[in-house]
Amino acid sequence: MKAVVLVGGEGTRLRPLTLSVPKQMLPVGGRPMIERVLEWLRSHGITEAVLSLGYRPDAFMEAYPSGESCGVKLAYAVEPSPLDTAGAIRFAALEAGLDETFVVVNGDVLTDLDLTGLVAFHRDRRAEATIALTPVADPSAFGVVATDDAGRVEAFVEKPPPGEAPTNLINAGTYVLERSVIDRVPSGRRVSIERETFPQLVAEKTMFAMGSDAAWLDAGTPAAFLEANLAYAEADPCVAVGTVVRSVVGVGVEIGEGSWVEGSVLMDGAVVGPRARVVGSIVGPRANIGEGATLDGLCVIGAGHQVEAGQGLVGARLPGVT
Repeated sequence: MKAVVLVGGEGTRLRPLTLSVPKQMLPVGGRPMIERVLEWLRSHGITEAVLSLGYRPDAFMEAYPSGESCGVKLAYAVEPSPLDTAGAIRFAALEAGLDETFVVVNGDVLTDLDLTGLVAFHRDRRAEATIALTPVADPSAFGVVATDDAGRVEAFVEKPPPGEAPTNLINAGTYVLERSVIDRVPSGRRVSIERETFPQLVAEKTMFAMGSDAAWLDAGTPAAFLEANLAYAEADPCVAVGTVVRSVVGVGVEIGEGSWVEGSVLMDGAVVGPRARVVGSIVGPRANIGEGATLDGLCVIGAGHQVEAGQGLVGARLPGVT
């Protein structure tokens, strides 16, 4: 089976880190996020994937010039203009010549979902489309998916009032689709799979969903991106004259005397000056945190940015973004 991996977005929620690089090429535990996704796909027998590209496509092509990563053969489909989710899936599937059942995944979702089980569920129900669901504590902030006892999707309920949600299961961003779904998507314009395509399938009773308690994280926000990285923190020893506690430290990072780094990500080539303090924050590649400066409250410092000596920041994003 082949997969379409959606990696075309601009990653606006992760700015300024994504001003110069697509979010799926940002490191998670020292490796590009996309490789974590491809490793998971490969563990479930996916050996070919087409990357649906839009924003800075060259970053992916330059990173994997052989057209392979993590044991997965890669093809590239570059959208001529933004086509939204269904449009992007259609374009990528046609570019890659997909003519059988295939998988679609979001390139910024990190999960241990049993993809093999999802495919088996899809085939057992003879579904046209099957989506994975994941539970959330507060479904009122999401669109929840109501199903019958067999798993057939009955309705999508967008942001139900607190206490009124029919379920706490939301769309987890992993789909198994038949080729016929592509034929439902109009060409030449933006098409949302959630707002246009899925409702058609629900109306025709050909769409199913399977819930799972597997680990699941949308790593597209600063808080989630930091959480994803810290899952690998204990495996990243750091030799420095400062103190480093449960943090991920990239290649060529300099940590000054008397500094304190805790619960943070320091990307390749970052510099933390003497007596600086970095707590619960993300420091981009080659960024420089000046002597005695402090970062706290999930600061996000972009590539190459200079934080001045002695500057105190809480929850800042630098350089500023609009």
